[in-house]
Amino acid sequence: MALSDVLYGVYERRLVASLDRTRIPRHVGVILDGNRRWAADQGSSTAHGHRAGAAKIEDLLGWCEEVDVEVVTLWLLSTDNLERPAGELDPLLAIIEETVTGLASHGTWRIHPVGALDLLPAHTAEVLKKAESDTSTRSGIIVNVAVGYGGRREVVDAVRALLAEHAARGTTLDDLAAAVDVEHIAEHLYTAGQPDPDLVIRTSGEQRLSGFLLWQSAHTELYFCEAYWPDFRKVDFLRALRAYAARGRRFGS
Repeated sequence: MALSDVLYGVYERRLVASLDRTRIPRHVGVILDGNRRWAADQGSSTAHGHRAGAAKIEDLLGWCEEVDVEVVTLWLLSTDNLERPAGELDPLLAIIEETVTGLASHGTWRIHPVGALDLLPAHTAEVLKKAESDTSTRSGIIVNVAVGYGGRREVVDAVRALLAEHAARGTTLDDLAAAVDVEHIAEHLYTAGQPDPDLVIRTSGEQRLSGFLLWQSAHTELYFCEAYWPDFRKVDFLRALRAYAARGRRFGS
């Protein structure tokens, strides 16, 4: 075994031992960024980068299980990504379908698609719906797979659903305007019924949310990691948890 591997193992164990188990986030969101740049650095295809990134997801979920994270949201494809050329988008959708099917076969994880499924190809939408149906009775981590997801689109869809619900009840527009509040909209988000994310991790060195969980992340702690997603290691994850635990969370300020 190489000396670097030995040192890595020692450092990882120290990080695990130093974690404050009383301050583990319930819900972790991850922006899996950098697959394409990783592939370019490797001199390989974009599809190879996406496959390498997809292979990292099971590792992440395993690390989350070890520390009792309850919900993980993975941003796999944005609404903006749907505008990419078919030569890049079609292989990416196929990788996402394979990945979600693999996650659903794990045995404990509950898959929950979040995104505008109506914008996706019919086959991709069906794969996501089947994964959710097949895993709905499980008791493990809730894995939100954000595909065709955009934060602004989510809020618009929530408002539309709210309006449709009250129209069916015969609520007048004036009565709805007088009664609607933050909780009414939250009840119609893709993540309705789930805790808001405590921690969002973004890889690749980019320091922005890009609309990820736009509504839900009002009080979320953010952690930006320099590593491209395929290179994201357990020590990177543990560092994010350590940084989260060290912060004094201030809700509303």
